[in-house]
Amino acid sequence: MRRGNFSGNQKPTSASSMVKSLLGRREASLVILLLVILVPIVIRSPKFLSGENISRIVNDMSILAIVAIGEFFVILSNGIDLSVGSIIAFSGMASGMLNEAYPHVPVFLILLLGIGIGAIMGSINGALVAYGKIPPIITTLGTMSVYRGLTFVLSGGTWVTAHEMTTNFIGFPRQSFLGISALIWMALIVIGATYYFSRFTRSGREIYAIGGNATAAKFVGVNEKRIRFMVFVISGTLFGFAGSLWTARYASAVNEMATGFEMQAVAACVLGGVNFAGGAGAIPGVVLGALFLGVLNNALPVVYLSTFYQTLVQGMVVLLALIINTVVDGRKTRKLLEQRRAR
Repeated sequence: MRRGNFSGNQKPTSASSMVKSLLGRREASLVILLLVILVPIVIRSPKFLSGENISRIVNDMSILAIVAIGEFFVILSNGIDLSVGSIIAFSGMASGMLNEAYPHVPVFLILLLGIGIGAIMGSINGALVAYGKIPPIITTLGTMSVYRGLTFVLSGGTWVTAHEMTTNFIGFPRQSFLGISALIWMALIVIGATYYFSRFTRSGREIYAIGGNATAAKFVGVNEKRIRFMVFVISGTLFGFAGSLWTARYASAVNEMATGFEMQAVAACVLGGVNFAGGAGAIPGVVLGALFLGVLNNALPVVYLSTFYQTLVQGMVVLLALIINTVVDGRKTRKLLEQRRAR
């Protein structure tokens, strides 16, 4: 009999391995790093953890989380979408102008407009990448300029300000249910739906397969063109939704809105442990990456860091995350090779 399998000295080893596994996860590492960063910030400004400030951070982070999740699916398929800010701007401007011109249109129809615009723009990106065989970075670099130019054409170079919008539209993100704002509820719905899609549906698993090894995925019957088209439709839809929310949240629609926001979305993915080469990553990590950036963006002005240094610090954080990802991926690859050689 193999009595050694039931010996009591295996439990500590099992618990130790569980702790190591937990600490090795990017989500746990981000939480620990976030707590470490919060200590000096709270010492410098105790009001940083006030309910009002936490609510502001989470509400701002909600839009970034929605956008970062859209970017996540594109990166997961071994692509990238640089048209983030431009889609947000066009859909946000269209939402603001619709609310100004037709104040009696219900808020949910305005949100549907943003979602529809984003889906159309995302499908254009997806068609060029999947069926036109144009690399994602080239495609979205071009559409980034096209969509931004269309925003100026749509608005005629003018803005839509708070006093030109209805109180229902600019007020709905602040409405609360069970003490949680509508904006946060919408982000939670997106997070839950996309998490389920990525983990428990065939199409979600196929995105991982295409990003991990497109050639192998095609051999087992995955339709690469369909998947590459789909991820851009998903991303565009979420960007368009975020554009409508952005206009309502900040009570203005300007042509330059969300300029450079693609870098924030990519940074949240990188911080969340998404492999830039595709095939690896998870929604919880992306959400924590967005939360980390939300805290960082809110904290830097608190410690009286100038705008120039804020950009520098954000860039250094993203660069550090990329280095960590590269090192971790390299170790995993070496470990797999060692295991195969041992066999």
